[in-house]
Amino acid sequence: MSAAAGQPVIRDLTGMAEFHAAEELQRDVWGPDDKIDPGDLMMVIQAEGGLAAGAFLDGRLIGYVFAFTTATPGVQHSHRLAVRIEARGLGLGLKLKLYQADWCLQRGIRHVRWTYDPLRLPNAALNIGRLGATAATYHRDYYGEMGGINAGTASDRLLADWRLDGDRYARCRAGEAMLTAEEAATARRVALPADFGSLLKTDPGAAGAERLRVRGEIEAAFSAGFVIAGVDTTEPAYLLLRSSND
Repeated sequence: MSAAAGQPVIRDLTGMAEFHAAEELQRDVWGPDDKIDPGDLMMVIQAEGGLAAGAFLDGRLIGYVFAFTTATPGVQHSHRLAVRIEARGLGLGLKLKLYQADWCLQRGIRHVRWTYDPLRLPNAALNIGRLGATAATYHRDYYGEMGGINAGTASDRLLADWRLDGDRYARCRAGEAMLTAEEAATARRVALPADFGSLLKTDPGAAGAERLRVRGEIEAAFSAGFVIAGVDTTEPAYLLLRSSND
């Protein structure tokens, strides 16, 4: 993805210096105590068919996405997506994911999966509300104890399924809403904290209670045949519809 002068450019990482820059970016985003993906590992996975791409502004890496193939043909696992704090507000998360989608489609990959913290509203808004991924799998404490910005909370994760050959992806590329007004109005809701990161810092007990509440409500909804298909960012909540597979 090319850009005019002074605008971010998104392209594949090249050379070990850029992979080491991706290590530094991870520490900046997730905190120095969080485990990072080593540059040499990312380089080798890229060489063997994985994706390691970055957003560069004036030669500096300000965002990146890292993904690799799975045991299922046509399916990619997206492991990392990060944007530096000072570069947020530029839409780079979306742009990096759309670069990834184009990269995948050029190689016959039609399905991308990744996990994310269900309580992080900005991630939910991007993954579900803007990209059009859905979620119907909940992993309790998926990574075990973590450090950095994830310290002090169970590492629960939702599995996002992003299908690049369906109607939701077409709406994503067109910038359209994922749900109709009727679907949004009648959807089952699971309320979300507006800023879980701040809550975790200021009131860990309340954050822990929210973790358990959201976990219980989402697991109950999944067991009843619902799938996460939308996000309300005004009155923060997941919007769940009956699975079409019922």
